[in-house]
Amino acid sequence: MIQDKALRTSWARKMKERQERKLVRDLARQLQEGKRREREEKKRRREENLKRRLENERKAEIVQVVSRRPRARGYRRLKRAKKKQLRRVEKRDTLALLQKTPVRRKAATD
Repeated sequence: MIQDKALRTSWARKMKERQERKLVRDLARQLQEGKRREREEKKRRREENLKRRLENERKAEIVQVVSRRPRARGYRRLKRAKKKQLRRVEKRDTLALLQKTPVRRKAATD
């Protein structure tokens, strides 16, 4: 019986092919890892930008404390407001604004 040499591969050739497959897998893994890192970086940057934008919007807001007392001027103004205007009014925690003490200037004593 004569064996066909095309059906057999040498050990060296088999190891060479295995090494090539390993290199291809490693390269594919590196590319996937790079894409994953880029996506995470982009997501992190987007979150930071949204957070910064929200902070800037909060800093730029005009805040006015409206008392809940029925005789208070702001309360009456809210009661008279139209529905469209009331949609723009947002409730916020104004405790921090109330606790800030205004800057006191020394009176001239001349």
